[in-house]
Amino acid sequence: MKPLLLVDVDGVLNPFSRASPDFRRYECTIGPDTYTVHLNLRHGARLMELALKTGSELVWATTWEHNANEWIAPRLGLPELPVVPMTPRGPSERGESFKTPCVADYVDGRPFVWFDDHLWVADEEYLRGHQGVDEFLLIPVEPHRGLTPRHLALAERWLTLSGFNQGRG
Repeated sequence: MKPLLLVDVDGVLNPFSRASPDFRRYECTIGPDTYTVHLNLRHGARLMELALKTGSELVWATTWEHNANEWIAPRLGLPELPVVPMTPRGPSERGESFKTPCVADYVDGRPFVWFDDHLWVADEEYLRGHQGVDEFLLIPVEPHRGLTPRHLALAERWLTLSGFNQGRG
């Protein structure tokens, strides 16, 4: 089974601090709302490289849901990606993020790496206790910096050492 690379947008690809010159500003209109996002084209290339190198599948795990394919993917040079449905649930069981049960239901036993700026111990505990969740690595991203080469290297190392990419060149 191909491992998954789950990617959030806000705080990960769109950091909350003042963007460096590597980032371009975009205005995205979704329904009646307009959002300002700062995106770094290199993130798309680096995520694609990681997916290819490790034989993984990139997936959006963001409240942007399918809007990420319309507004984020083309600006990063990414193809249309599958989306984890962020169906609202009841209150958290262990203090986990509202996204965590959605991710747990989506992965269906596949190993995964999850880049998000809202990952804590409660999320890991929830995932470890959820049927259908096997091996995973949570990579918390500092929301004011966003995704860095260190985060990508952690994911690559874990996927490689876990043997998920054996037989891939």
